[in-house]
Amino acid sequence: MDNKHVILVGVPMDAGKRRQGCRMGPDAYRVAGLDQALANLGHQVSDIGDIQPDDTDVPEDLHLFALPQVIGWTKALSRTAQNTAPNGLPIFMGGDHALSMGTVAGMAAHAQQIGRPLFVLWLDAHSDFHTPDSTGSGNLHGTPVAYFTGQTGFDVFPHVAAPVPTDRVGMIGLRSVDPAERARLEKDHAMLADMRSIDEHGIKAPLIAFLERVRAANGILHVSLDVDFLDPSIAPAVGTTVPGGATEREAHLVMELLHESGLVCSLDLVELNPFLDERGRTAKLMVDLAASLLGRRIFDRPTRSF
Repeated sequence: MDNKHVILVGVPMDAGKRRQGCRMGPDAYRVAGLDQALANLGHQVSDIGDIQPDDTDVPEDLHLFALPQVIGWTKALSRTAQNTAPNGLPIFMGGDHALSMGTVAGMAAHAQQIGRPLFVLWLDAHSDFHTPDSTGSGNLHGTPVAYFTGQTGFDVFPHVAAPVPTDRVGMIGLRSVDPAERARLEKDHAMLADMRSIDEHGIKAPLIAFLERVRAANGILHVSLDVDFLDPSIAPAVGTTVPGGATEREAHLVMELLHESGLVCSLDLVELNPFLDERGRTAKLMVDLAASLLGRRIFDRPTRSF
């Protein structure tokens, strides 16, 4: 991965779930020095500021939380992804995981325009494969993968012009998946690596196999990194903690392998809730992981002080 133009996009989105705080995420990444960390690696870094959701005339829904706002964000993010992708590598600083409805849809449209398939690597404790009809909580941050893979039930949402086939989605770090979600994902041949398989076989093997598929298809790769991919003992600033997540070393290995692949075209950093953090430790760790993805080597890591 050569030096890149990295475009930071602030997404103060707090509409995907009822527990608030993710809207502060973009500023937490700025305070933690994301721009400087990437610039120190030789990349040109532009921060285009925070975007805002489009206005919509969709009515509120009794079951689905903040439906009009999520639709407005999806429209704005899809457009922003399509506009920024030709100019560099966008990093979407979230915000809750519902933002990926727009970022992935926009990146898929960009991939279609350049004639290459988009693959998605989902680093998350959850598969987020619910539809508006199947979600029990009504929180739409549990639905983005179903949306951008073209599942039914999203009639009031923007049409996905270039849905990502489910077999082009790889999920690593799963440990809280509803049985119905898992059955549908397995049926549609998504790559699923839960923490049990990682404990038994390591985190490298499934990732390398997935990256080889991306390369063989001449694809490009969107990475969506949820704070709860990480174990809550090292990343407490998330409202959906699930014990048994990736260690700091495993997470850095994933990022280093992604860097070496040269396939990554865009990145989501999602579900950081600074209100729940401990002196910024989660934000700093996420910045360190983004730096590893963009080329920081293991022996170049700065000493952290809290």
